[in-house]
Amino acid sequence: MKLEEFFHNNRSIIDKWPHYFEIYERHFSPFIGKKVKVMEIGVWRGGSLKMWKDYFGENAEIIGIDINPNCKVFEEDRIRIYIGDQSNVNFLQDVIKQEGEFDIIIDDGGHFMHQQIISFKELYWSIKNGGVYLCEDLHTNYWKNYGGGYKNPNTFIEYTKNLIDELNAFFSQEEALKVTEFTRNTTGIHIYDSVVVFDKQHREKPG
Repeated sequence: MKLEEFFHNNRSIIDKWPHYFEIYERHFSPFIGKKVKVMEIGVWRGGSLKMWKDYFGENAEIIGIDINPNCKVFEEDRIRIYIGDQSNVNFLQDVIKQEGEFDIIIDDGGHFMHQQIISFKELYWSIKNGGVYLCEDLHTNYWKNYGGGYKNPNTFIEYTKNLIDELNAFFSQEEALKVTEFTRNTTGIHIYDSVVVFDKQHREKPG
């Protein structure tokens, strides 16, 4: 796989679990070579931004977000980096105002529960119809020092479980489960080891 090859040649500047690459290929490969705008939260040493730029091709624009101002040095042609806190709603809204809509958003940021949930709530609606939102390193949802813990209702894992209900709300016969904008604009939720992927696509109630 092209992504995995790039990773192995640049392991000093990219930090990813090996099993992520099959997930990336499954959900991102349809965008290769197309005019695509990708956001990744979490820049670190800039390696994954270069990886996405190489993977998606010359029509790709890559946007990075990181709280560390030193990450600005990794900007280059078709890679732009914004410095700010992914749990700061005003900061995220400013990025959206400047960049517009995205085709793909990847949350590989701070991995704390509030960061993952706030980022999803604010950024999901900036994804184009037919786009993808991926949140990774969800093993932290089971670590108390990240605000997680098994069955802790404040984790992104438990938040996602509730979204599974919303996804199926067209069929609800109970007042407690209503159709939402998420119901109308999501066609799938894919659960993997440490990763959740959302397919953002407008849909009508199934016939």
